[in-house]
Amino acid sequence: MAVTGRPAAPPRRSGEVVPSGEYRGVSVLESVGSLTGSPWIYAAVAVSVLLDVFLPVLPSGVLVITAATAAAAGSTGAVPHAVPDILALTLSAATASVLGDLVAYRLAWRGGERLDRAIARSRRLSSAQERLGAVLARGGGAGGALVVLARFAPAGRSVVSLGAGAAHRRVREFLPWSILASLTWAVYSVALGYFGGQWLGATWLATAVSFAALFGAGAGAAYLMRRPVPQESSTGA
Repeated sequence: MAVTGRPAAPPRRSGEVVPSGEYRGVSVLESVGSLTGSPWIYAAVAVSVLLDVFLPVLPSGVLVITAATAAAAGSTGAVPHAVPDILALTLSAATASVLGDLVAYRLAWRGGERLDRAIARSRRLSSAQERLGAVLARGGGAGGALVVLARFAPAGRSVVSLGAGAAHRRVREFLPWSILASLTWAVYSVALGYFGGQWLGATWLATAVSFAALFGAGAGAAYLMRRPVPQESSTGA
C-alpha cells in the first residue's frame, strides 16, 4: 500500500506570519517524517500491534496516533513529504490486532499442562479465564463486550486472548468479537490522531491530547473489567 503524496507548502515572503499550527507541525513531524512518509509505516504499525499481545509494553497505540497525526498534517499541505493513507493505516492496525489475538488464542489452546500451571500461578490470567467463561456461558453480548473492553485496557487484550484459548472456548465465540474489538480500537486510535491534528494542528500538544484520550479510554476499560459479573437471578417454581 502506498502513502499519499502531498504537495509542499508554498514558500512565504520575509516577515509574513506563519500560522502556529502549521509551523510547529512541520518541526514536530520532521523527527518522524522519514518513517511516516514511507510505506514501511504500515509494516511498523502491523508488527507493533501484532506483537503487543505478547509484549504489552510496545507503544502500538502511540505509533498509530503519531502516523494519523502526520496524515492530518499532510491533508493541510503542512508537510512537504508523503503521509500515510488513513484507510490503509486503519486496516493495517485492525488486521494485525486480529491476527495477534488469534496467535495468542491458538498458543494458549495448545499450551497443555505447562501453560495451565502458568495461568494458575497468575491471578490476573486465572481471574480473566473465570470471568470470560462466566460471561460466555450466559450468552448474549456479555462475552463480546468483555473482549471489546479488553482491547482498550492495559494488557487486557493479552489476558482475554490467552484466557479464551486456555479455556478452550470455541473460535466462533471469540473471533467475531476480536474483529469488532480490533476495528473499534483501530478506528478510535486513528481518529484521535487525525482529528486531534486537524483541530489543534500537527503539534506535540495535539499528540499529547490524543495520547491522554487513548490512555483515558484504557483506564475506563480496566475499571469496567474489574467490576464483578452480575449474577442472573433465579426464580423458584
